[in-house]
Amino acid sequence: MSIRSSRARIAGITTAIGAAAALAVLVAGVAGAAPAKKQAIDFKYLQAQIDKFSAIPKFQAPGPAFDASKVKGKKMFSIPVSMANPFTANIQTAMQGGAKVIGIDFTTFSNQGQPSQWVQGMGQAITQKVDFIDLDGGTDPRLLGPQLAAARKAGIPVQTSHLYDPSQPAPASIDLSVPAEYTVAARLEADWIILDTKGKANVVVVTSNEILPTAPIVAAIKDEFAKQCGSACKVTFLNAPVTDWATKITPGVQSAMVKDAKVNYILPIYDSMSQFVVPAITAAGKTGKVSIATYNGTPFVMNYLAKGQAVKMEVGENLNWLGWAYIDSAARYLAGVALPKPPKHFNTHTALRVFTAKNIKEALDSKGIAQLSTGYGDAYVTGYKKLWGVK
Repeated sequence: MSIRSSRARIAGITTAIGAAAALAVLVAGVAGAAPAKKQAIDFKYLQAQIDKFSAIPKFQAPGPAFDASKVKGKKMFSIPVSMANPFTANIQTAMQGGAKVIGIDFTTFSNQGQPSQWVQGMGQAITQKVDFIDLDGGTDPRLLGPQLAAARKAGIPVQTSHLYDPSQPAPASIDLSVPAEYTVAARLEADWIILDTKGKANVVVVTSNEILPTAPIVAAIKDEFAKQCGSACKVTFLNAPVTDWATKITPGVQSAMVKDAKVNYILPIYDSMSQFVVPAITAAGKTGKVSIATYNGTPFVMNYLAKGQAVKMEVGENLNWLGWAYIDSAARYLAGVALPKPPKHFNTHTALRVFTAKNIKEALDSKGIAQLSTGYGDAYVTGYKKLWGVK
């Protein structure tokens, strides 16, 4: 979130962000959910989960092949949460590539993350009488009520992509929701931390509560630590509104480590928060003693991992794969394929991959620098082309 390549910032640029409060701190033995009696920890299960997601992911078709020729020439208009953020910008590039393969006329509405710009984009799409509108990466439908109603009146379907977790109901104001596996990533982070600390995790979780998927992410983290570690693990939560990341995260995390010298892990739920966590670890004199596990696969954070600089585990996403998945969902809808309607979501089975010191080299280029969408294989390209019936 202009916080470098933060998707978290992107997902949270809404009017709700304006009321930034002071950094809120909640300390809880897994939010009070941990049993009073210590439990046996199933390290074999934890290792199996990490091993499963550390492999190059296989392509799983989101549905059967369909007649993609029906969508050739159709106009798709995507409004990303912000083109200032590399995360969404790269998804848009990937969508453009997938659309070209299938014959869809694709347009990106460039904006800087202002809700007023999203309103403008919706108006432009309706005026141009496009066939499909996509709200990508955090463009919040709650702020577009009148515009969504106008699109529906005009017969233009609207989907959200990479906004909701599957556990959250999609709003009736949209026609299709393609979610992200936020809670799967959250549980993997907890599993890794428990495993890496040998069941003695003392974790500071950094959140941004105004971002839509934060609530289910936090719930999953609490539940996984309680279920897999019980009272042996301690979890502390720091909430930093997106607009306060640069000023609140570093001192907040540093203070938490000074207050509790036994803290051994920081879990920023969106990985671009890490640029403010690493300095906190350094300032607190905890280099080599406190580690980071996080989610998104942003290149600069992957480079922290590659260099052994605090980050020990990253749950990454292939942005190219995501972009093709969102084209596929739109094409299916336009071709008349029956898809789940809100509040249900359409599961596109996009992949997550766990990166650690063991496999991070697979995400690096020849110069040892992490690159977007590298380290996931390209099975999705062959897979989607087969579903679309194109070469």
